[in-house]
Amino acid sequence: MTVHIDLRTTATPEQVRRAFTDFSDRRPRTWHRTLDPATYELRSLGPDWAEARESSRRSPVWVVCRYDWSDPDVVRWVFTETSYGGGGDGWVRATPDPGGGSRLRAEWTSTDVRRQRLVLLAVHRTPLHRMIQRQWAPTLDEYAAADQG
Repeated sequence: MTVHIDLRTTATPEQVRRAFTDFSDRRPRTWHRTLDPATYELRSLGPDWAEARESSRRSPVWVVCRYDWSDPDVVRWVFTETSYGGGGDGWVRATPDPGGGSRLRAEWTSTDVRRQRLVLLAVHRTPLHRMIQRQWAPTLDEYAAADQG
């Protein structure tokens, strides 16, 4: 099951990259629309990688992601643990938009789903993924505005 996200943001590609790779105390505030601070846990952090447990508010689904941003053009992640008993991976890439800001493309896949199949089907197979787009765009726009000030 794969989710595709395409959106435009006022954030530059560098700001998008920083928002996705900021594992400081600011992360739960930046991603407040999609990240539950009560369940967020940074497990380890390196110069171009991090591992964190993340979930959304009121969601029974959680994942432990190993993020890697050693490639300057893309941030990748692999699910090392999940509440649904399977795996998955994903990536996000931002490119300059001719009108300013960025065009963002992201994709993630959930594999070998053994539990919580209905919840994941709702995310992957219905327009629910558009809700994620509607949450990420203002999150990144706010990040860009705060970065300017």
